[in-house]
Amino acid sequence: MNTTLIGRKAEAAAANYLDMRGFAIIEQNFRRPRLEIDIVAKKHDRLYFVEVKYRADDAQGGGLEAITATKLRQMQYAADAYVHEVKWAGEYQVAAIELAGADFSVVSFVDDIL
Repeated sequence: MNTTLIGRKAEAAAANYLDMRGFAIIEQNFRRPRLEIDIVAKKHDRLYFVEVKYRADDAQGGGLEAITATKLRQMQYAADAYVHEVKWAGEYQVAAIELAGADFSVVSFVDDIL
């Protein structure tokens, strides 16, 4: 399986996890030049900008460990850009979800990673 297909499967599993917990999936794979948001979800009138991290095993460490300070700044910038573009006036936060293994199991979900 190539990395694009793995990424799509991980994002689909993450979206399903969020959906089962009452989040409405607004958009997936929001892309603009130098900006990327894996999942935009909404729950209780708040938007969540979710970074999806997948690891087949823990040889490279956990997925959340891969979110550096630089990546956090990029995530916040992308969230701010999305909010500006869609003219969202409500609350929002940046989140992350980690999946692992051949079955794309959710290891953890951090609803406010900043």
